[in-house]
Amino acid sequence: MIVAFSVTPLGVGGDVGAYVADAVRVVRESGLPNRTDAMFTTVEGEWDEVMDVVKRAVAAVEARAPRVSVVLKADIRPGVTDGLTSKVATVERHLSDGA
Repeated sequence: MIVAFSVTPLGVGGDVGAYVADAVRVVRESGLPNRTDAMFTTVEGEWDEVMDVVKRAVAAVEARAPRVSVVLKADIRPGVTDGLTSKVATVERHLSDGA
Protein backbone atom coordinates (compact mmCIF):
# COMPACT_ATOMS: atom_id res chain seq x y z
CA MET A 1 0.00 0.00 0.00
CA ILE A 2 0.96 3.62 -0.45
CA VAL A 3 -0.04 6.18 2.17
CA ALA A 4 0.30 9.93 1.74
CA PHE A 5 -0.10 11.77 5.01
CA SER A 6 0.56 15.06 6.69
CA VAL A 7 0.89 15.77 10.38
CA THR A 8 0.28 19.32 11.56
CA PRO A 9 0.90 20.45 15.12
CA LEU A 10 -1.72 22.87 16.41
CA GLY A 11 -1.30 25.45 19.14
CA VAL A 12 2.42 25.90 18.58
CA GLY A 13 2.48 29.06 16.45
CA GLY A 14 3.17 29.47 12.77
CA ASP A 15 6.63 27.90 12.52
CA VAL A 16 5.96 24.16 12.44
CA GLY A 17 9.00 22.96 10.46
CA ALA A 18 10.79 21.43 13.45
CA TYR A 19 7.67 19.47 14.41
CA VAL A 20 7.18 18.20 10.86
CA ALA A 21 10.86 17.21 10.76
CA ASP A 22 10.26 15.02 13.82
CA ALA A 23 7.56 13.13 11.89
CA VAL A 24 9.62 12.86 8.71
CA ARG A 25 12.59 11.57 10.70
CA VAL A 26 10.46 8.66 11.96
CA VAL A 27 9.43 7.82 8.39
CA ARG A 28 12.98 7.97 7.04
CA GLU A 29 14.35 5.85 9.87
CA SER A 30 11.69 3.19 9.18
CA GLY A 31 13.57 1.95 6.13
CA LEU A 32 10.37 1.89 4.06
CA PRO A 33 10.35 3.58 0.65
CA ASN A 34 9.24 7.18 1.18
CA ARG A 35 9.15 10.64 -0.31
CA THR A 36 8.45 14.02 1.26
CA ASP A 37 7.23 17.09 -0.59
CA ALA A 38 5.77 20.44 0.44
CA MET A 39 2.38 18.98 1.35
CA PHE A 40 2.69 15.28 2.22
CA THR A 41 5.02 12.48 3.16
CA THR A 42 4.35 9.31 1.20
CA VAL A 43 5.38 5.89 2.44
CA GLU A 44 5.02 2.44 0.87
CA GLY A 45 4.85 -1.01 2.44
CA GLU A 46 2.50 -3.53 3.97
CA TRP A 47 -0.57 -2.32 5.88
CA ASP A 48 0.69 -2.99 9.41
CA GLU A 49 4.16 -1.59 8.86
CA VAL A 50 2.94 1.57 7.11
CA MET A 51 0.29 2.26 9.72
CA ASP A 52 2.83 1.70 12.48
CA VAL A 53 5.12 4.30 10.89
CA VAL A 54 2.24 6.77 10.57
CA LYS A 55 1.28 6.19 14.21
CA ARG A 56 4.86 6.71 15.39
CA ALA A 57 5.24 9.85 13.25
CA VAL A 58 2.08 11.30 14.79
CA ALA A 59 3.31 10.37 18.26
CA ALA A 60 6.59 12.20 17.62
CA VAL A 61 4.69 15.41 16.91
CA GLU A 62 2.17 14.79 19.68
CA ALA A 63 5.02 14.55 22.19
CA ARG A 64 5.73 18.25 21.67
CA ALA A 65 2.40 19.75 20.57
CA PRO A 66 -0.85 20.11 22.52
CA ARG A 67 -2.93 19.07 19.51
CA VAL A 68 -2.23 17.30 16.21
CA SER A 69 -4.12 17.21 12.91
CA VAL A 70 -3.57 14.31 10.48
CA VAL A 71 -4.62 14.04 6.83
CA LEU A 72 -4.19 10.60 5.27
CA LYS A 73 -4.87 9.10 1.86
CA ALA A 74 -4.21 5.42 1.10
CA ASP A 75 -3.89 3.40 -2.11
CA ILE A 76 -4.38 -0.25 -1.22
CA ARG A 77 -3.40 -2.46 -4.15
CA PRO A 78 -2.27 -5.99 -3.24
CA GLY A 79 0.56 -7.44 -5.26
CA VAL A 80 2.01 -4.11 -6.37
CA THR A 81 5.51 -3.21 -5.29
CA ASP A 82 7.51 -0.08 -6.04
CA GLY A 83 4.31 1.85 -6.72
CA LEU A 84 5.89 4.95 -5.26
CA THR A 85 8.24 5.10 -8.23
CA SER A 86 6.35 3.24 -10.95
CA LYS A 87 3.18 5.37 -10.74
CA VAL A 88 5.21 8.54 -11.31
CA ALA A 89 7.19 6.87 -14.11
CA THR A 90 3.95 5.96 -15.88
CA VAL A 91 2.75 9.57 -15.82
CA GLU A 92 6.16 10.82 -17.00
CA ARG A 93 6.08 8.31 -19.87
CA HIS A 94 2.67 9.61 -20.96
CA LEU A 95 3.91 13.19 -20.74
CA SER A 96 6.94 12.44 -22.92
CA ASP A 97 4.71 10.65 -25.49
CA GLY A 98 2.61 13.78 -25.79
CA ALA A 99 -0.51 11.78 -24.91
